[in-house]
Amino acid sequence: MTVETRERPGEFELIARHFAPIAGPGGLGLVDDAGLLRPARGYEIVVTADAVVAGVHFFPDDPPGSIARKALAVNLSDLAAKGAKPEGFVLALALPKGWTDSWLAAFAAGLKQAADEAGCPLIGGDTVSTPGPLTLSITAFGSVPAGRMVLRSGAKPGDVLAVSGTIGDGALGLKVHGPAAPPWAAGLSEAHRAALADRYLHPQPRLRLAAGLQAHASAAMDVSDGLVGDLAKLLKASGTGAEVDLDAVPLSEAARAAIMADPALAELAWTGGDDYEILCTASQGEYPALASAAAAAGIALTAIGVVTGATGAVQYREKGGARSFAAGSFAHF
Repeated sequence: MTVETRERPGEFELIARHFAPIAGPGGLGLVDDAGLLRPARGYEIVVTADAVVAGVHFFPDDPPGSIARKALAVNLSDLAAKGAKPEGFVLALALPKGWTDSWLAAFAAGLKQAADEAGCPLIGGDTVSTPGPLTLSITAFGSVPAGRMVLRSGAKPGDVLAVSGTIGDGALGLKVHGPAAPPWAAGLSEAHRAALADRYLHPQPRLRLAAGLQAHASAAMDVSDGLVGDLAKLLKASGTGAEVDLDAVPLSEAARAAIMADPALAELAWTGGDDYEILCTASQGEYPALASAAAAAGIALTAIGVVTGATGAVQYREKGGARSFAAGSFAHF
């Protein structure tokens, strides 16, 4: 961010100028101490929160609209995995020194785009200054019929293990988009580089899959920290194991091109994170209906293995042989 010569707005003017115009009815004009949600009779509220920090989750010079879209998308991805319909969100925004009004206007425009696309309005939040990096924390709210939230803990032995979309694009996109692109990136076409970078910058939460998950899945979670590591979390919660065919894990054309350029990138694709796809399980009887619901929603769903009764044990197979991983996912600590 570069400092503008004109005077920047104060906190209340900032809110009135950039955020009140994009708030939903539950935001009460962003002039009260809190927002308001009214769940329909017989529904429960699902709550999720994620923070994103400059230099950790995005590059400080990324487009402000992209930063906003990603911050909301990672929360919407959690709601989708729970089978929830988005109802609203609150934003806590910590602005570093040097922020500009034009940067904030572009950020608010990106936030509005993401909120409008998801039907998830802004209903409140807080704006502060910080001596540290730009930090955003979003808490999103969704609704599900009472007792119908899809948990991590519902997988059963014999269930089909499946994943939406494609895996690895976000982690590879981080490498391509970063300030020091690796040598293999130069061997990709411009279209493939752009596709990978876009998947990193602009996650696509699978909200259209939520209803199908709610109706047919036994367990689900979003893939944010890497397929291998997140599968381990789901299996631990369910007290089960799994057999996984890595050759069946869906890859985009761009990811396949990158792995052809450097075969070692396959492990990054399976463990790197930033996918924001849905990892789910369904019984053998329910999986065909789940797959049909995904197809009707225009979302690819691929079976990659089966749940077993061996608690915590995962057998990975690649090209007919066993495969193991030293580290399964991204970790903050």
